[in-house]
Amino acid sequence: MDLWSRGTLKSLVVPGGILLLAAVVLISGIFASVSAAGVDYYYFAVFGAGILLALRFRSSRVLLALIFLLLSHRALAFFSAGTGHTIAPTRVALEAIAVLLPINILIIAFTRERGFTVPSVAPKLCILFLESVFVAILCRPSQVASPALLHPGFTAHSSFHWTTAPPFATLVFATAFVVLVLRALLYRKPLESGLLWSLVAAFLAVAAGGTGRSATAYFATAGLVLVSSIIENSYVLAYHDELTTLPGRRAFNEALLRLEEPYSIAVVDIDHFKRFNDTHGHETGDEVLRMVASRLSRVSGGGQAFRVGGEEFSILFPKLAMKETLPHLEKVRAAVETATFHVRGGQDRRRVPRGPDRRTSRSKGSRIRELAVAEELTVDLSVTVSIGVAEPTARTAVVEDVIRAADKALYRAKQAGRNRVEIAAPARARSPRLKRSTA
Repeated sequence: MDLWSRGTLKSLVVPGGILLLAAVVLISGIFASVSAAGVDYYYFAVFGAGILLALRFRSSRVLLALIFLLLSHRALAFFSAGTGHTIAPTRVALEAIAVLLPINILIIAFTRERGFTVPSVAPKLCILFLESVFVAILCRPSQVASPALLHPGFTAHSSFHWTTAPPFATLVFATAFVVLVLRALLYRKPLESGLLWSLVAAFLAVAAGGTGRSATAYFATAGLVLVSSIIENSYVLAYHDELTTLPGRRAFNEALLRLEEPYSIAVVDIDHFKRFNDTHGHETGDEVLRMVASRLSRVSGGGQAFRVGGEEFSILFPKLAMKETLPHLEKVRAAVETATFHVRGGQDRRRVPRGPDRRTSRSKGSRIRELAVAEELTVDLSVTVSIGVAEPTARTAVVEDVIRAADKALYRAKQAGRNRVEIAAPARARSPRLKRSTA
């Protein structure tokens, strides 16, 4: 995956980064000042609506993150009780909660979504309970100084003087930030990006003292970013293919409505995919689909790839005539042809025996050795694609006719030996490209 592609950076910044930037501008009062009453309304509206949406969409990870944020802020408000941060328990509460917040967000980031089941929710609630007891013990009224565990010796270095946040908490936040950036770039999912920007908003809240108008607004923004990740995730599921991450059929149909001449439509099909799937298994077939999709997503010439169903993909080229697309399609075809990947055992793992059959095996030890050798074998596999491309003409002025013409060109590519690009043209007309080896 190209970690610095436009799509990756967009998934990283939108919408969480934009929401946080807008909040920073408003809270800083550059254009207008937000009243304390307005901040309180914003705060309760975000957490109230966020919890309801998380329950409605059965997103236990977002719900737990919202609960952690809400309880952290309420605990800070309880221990500060309007006295500022001069009393030891108040300062200890800020330092302890500032350390626990990024840890909790990291725990949620590495937790798989399993809905609202007791086995999935109970451990997190136990962690929350233990953390509450831990903070209560540290912040008992007799506490006159912060415990040493919140002030490691290395945090006394001058490099931590740039922020008003507790030094050790700043280090934990920075570590969590690096981890979440890597996860957001790797997985490109709305919740991963949401957790990242929620972490940044929570750090700004801690740096603002944990309580007060600015801190409250930043806590609310952290919640708003998480809520927006639910909405963004619903959009992604509706318009993108979950397996390949390419735009799906719905996005393709909407893109067709926006096409204006000149344009070209290419239909791409994986050669012998059904045979490949039956031979090597559906897991390997999924790897093939992801590999092909990754190559198609890099198509040049302003093209955009879509997965329209099964092993079939489409590429739209707005503003390009059919013959102008040929170099770009040929480049994509060659990229798929030269790509290889390893498959353990060379067959569907579900068909590999899991252990010796005691009814037929004479030697248990020899059978196990045979299976071990089979599991260690790997096979290098590759696939090819056939492509048909068409453009609107006097006979194919409607976009549906263009797609049918591209399908016919694809059929000719299959008939001519596969692993080639064919253009929609009268009978016997062919692409000027030389014939390639068949798949």
